[in-house]
Amino acid sequence: MARGGPKLHHGRRKELGQSFQDGGEHYHRVRPGYPDDSADWLIPAGARTAADIGAGTGKFTALLVERGLSVSAVDPSVDMLEQLRRAYPGVQALAGTAEATGLPEAAFDVVSVAQAWHWCDPLRASTEISRILKPHGVLGLIWNQLDTSVPWVHRLSRIMHAGDVHKPDFRPKIGPEFTSLESHLTRWEDPVTPDDILELAKSRSYYLAANDATRAKVTGNLAWYLHEHLGHAEGEPLQLPYLTQTWRAVRAEGRGGSR
Repeated sequence: MARGGPKLHHGRRKELGQSFQDGGEHYHRVRPGYPDDSADWLIPAGARTAADIGAGTGKFTALLVERGLSVSAVDPSVDMLEQLRRAYPGVQALAGTAEATGLPEAAFDVVSVAQAWHWCDPLRASTEISRILKPHGVLGLIWNQLDTSVPWVHRLSRIMHAGDVHKPDFRPKIGPEFTSLESHLTRWEDPVTPDDILELAKSRSYYLAANDATRAKVTGNLAWYLHEHLGHAEGEPLQLPYLTQTWRAVRAEGRGGSR
């Protein structure tokens, strides 16, 4: 059973997910990438093909490409996919969702879903991903999160409304098509400036779905916290602590194929 993750009813999940349909260039510029360690742990030995679902602008796709895999990327946002195609012209980029990828059956050694599983219907998505995976193929679920064990980052996350920070007992919900769920944690830091943090806040679903008054409140509170309370100057280099949670599961025997 999944525990400790963000609790969004279907309507609110859809509303917030829609906020990412546009703004691909901004998202690609301000969102962090993922640590090499995450992909190295996830990708099984001998893997040659990968599908990155909910790929966005290709933040995790990059790690798959760098490791020599033949990659197909799927995302519902045409704007996001345009950014991905510019950055990685060798990747097959298709409009679709985790529940309906449009990809061929039993074609991939690994399927990754980075920063997107909480937007999916986990049971329907599990069935579809099982269909496109080869026997014994690996499903990877990845989340970048602010490291809220650091006090100043904990308060920052509250001001930014970074509500997807997982609780310690979190386990992602997956369907019966998968087994042997295990996790890996990477601690790392992203070099940023105060302005980078402000732009990062503007890329989050809470801000994108908010009205002008709420947006002004978020940016005003952030400016006060970073410059007045913490005393950081414009352009000052900072190290923003992150945790990357990487989960992997194996397609259960006899669970793939057509539905």
